[in-house]
Amino acid sequence: MDLSRVQKELKDCNKDREISGIGIEANGGDLTHLSGTITGPVGTPYEGGTFLIDVRLTGGYPFEPPKMQFRTKVWYGRVDGHPNISSQNGAICLDILKDQWSPALTLKTALLSIQALLSAPEPDDPQDAVVAQQYLRDHATFVATARYWTEAFAKRVTVGIEEKVQKLVEMGFPENSVRKALEIVNGDENMALEKLCSG
Repeated sequence: MDLSRVQKELKDCNKDREISGIGIEANGGDLTHLSGTITGPVGTPYEGGTFLIDVRLTGGYPFEPPKMQFRTKVWYGRVDGHPNISSQNGAICLDILKDQWSPALTLKTALLSIQALLSAPEPDDPQDAVVAQQYLRDHATFVATARYWTEAFAKRVTVGIEEKVQKLVEMGFPENSVRKALEIVNGDENMALEKLCSG
C-alpha cells in the first residue's frame, strides 16, 4: 500500500470539508483504518445529519477498493432504511466499492459517491429488498422514516455533551482529545471512548 498516497488523500479530502461535507481521519494514526464523515445532502430526508463511515484499506489499495460501511444508523428498524445500505451491518451497495473501482479514484470520490447515493437511491440494486420495495411503493413512509432516523442518530446533539465530556475527562483523558473524539463520532460516548483508548 502506498502510504504517502493515503496521507495525500486525507489532506486533499479535508481541505474543503466545509464546502463538500466530506471529511476523513486516521484512527489513532493507523492509515489502514479510517473514519470518514459525510453530511446528509440538502433536500433529502438525510439533510442536517452527519454520518460516520468506517473505512478500511487493504494492502492492495489503491488497486483494490476501500471497504466502507456506515457506522451511523441510517434508518434501521423492523422495516429498515436505505435500499442500498444493509440493515444488518451498514454495508454499502455501490459499484465503485466493488467491480467498478479504479486506482484513479480516491477516498474522497468514494465518500462523495456515498453522499450522492443518499440523494438518489438505486432500488434496482438493493442491499435490502424490503426497503427497496417500500421506497418504490410507499415513498412517503420511506421519507418520513428516513427523516426520523436522521434526527435520532445523525444529528449532533449538544444536550448532554458536556456531561459526556466531563465523564471522559474524569477517566483521565485530555479535554481537547475528548471533545475531538466526541465530534468525530457524533457524540456517541462509547465510540468516543473506543477511539480515545485506541490512540
